[in-house]
Amino acid sequence: VNVDHFHVGWYQSADVGNFLSVSLLESQYHYQTSIEESVVVIYDTAKSARGFLTLKAYRLTPQAIQMYKEGEFTPEALRTLKIGYKNLFVEIPIVIRNSNLTNILMSELEELIPEEQGTKYLDLGTASVLENQLRCMMDRVDQLNQEAIKFNRYQHLVIRQQQDKNRLLQKRAQENAARAAKDEPPLPDDDIDKLMRPLPVPPRLNPMIVAGQIETYSQHISQFCSQSLAKLYITQSLQSAKESKSTN
Repeated sequence: VNVDHFHVGWYQSADVGNFLSVSLLESQYHYQTSIEESVVVIYDTAKSARGFLTLKAYRLTPQAIQMYKEGEFTPEALRTLKIGYKNLFVEIPIVIRNSNLTNILMSELEELIPEEQGTKYLDLGTASVLENQLRCMMDRVDQLNQEAIKFNRYQHLVIRQQQDKNRLLQKRAQENAARAAKDEPPLPDDDIDKLMRPLPVPPRLNPMIVAGQIETYSQHISQFCSQSLAKLYITQSLQSAKESKSTN
C-alpha cells in the first residue's frame, strides 16, 4: 500500500470499525476505476489500542461501481441495482506473515518483557467504551431521523404537486370542451407540464451509509456487552468464593 512501484491501494484508520463514509466510497471508486486491483485497508484504532490488532481490506462491489458510474442515488436507481449498505463492499482476506528474523526478534523481546500480575484481566471497563459507542450510535440515529423527515417532506410535496397538476388538467379539459363546442382548436398541455416540473429527488446515498454505521455500532455494542457480562459473571463467582473462604 502506498508504494510507488507497486501501488495497490490505500489505507484509513477507523474507530470501532465504523469506516463507512461518502468520502471513502468516492476515493475507493477513483482508485478502483484507475487500478483494478486496488483495495482499501482499514485499521481499527480502538480495538488495536486494547490489544486486538484489526486490519481489514475491502473492495467496492460491481453494484457500487455501477452506482457511481450512473451517478444516480435515487430510491428507484438503488432498487434497480439491488444495492444497500450490506453489499457496498466485499471483504478481502488479509494474511500477515513475518520473516524469520522478525520472529526471532519477537521471541527475544517476549523474554525481555516482564510478566504481568494479571490484576487487570477482569477489569470491566464498561463506562467509557460503552458510553462512547452509545453516544455515536445516538448521533447516527438522529441523522437518519433527519433524513427520513426530509424524504417524507419530499413525498408530501410530490403528492401535493400531482394533485395540483390533476386539477389544472381537469380545468384545461373543461376549457378544451368549451372551445370544441365553438369549433376552436384545443389548448395544449405543455404550459402545465412546464409549470409542474418534477421535484428533485433527495439522494439516498447518505441515509444508506448512516444506516450501515448504525448497524456497525449495534454489532460492536452487542459484542462488547456479551464480553462484559461474561467478565461480570466471573468476577461474581470469584467474589463469592473469596467471601466463603473468608467466613471459613
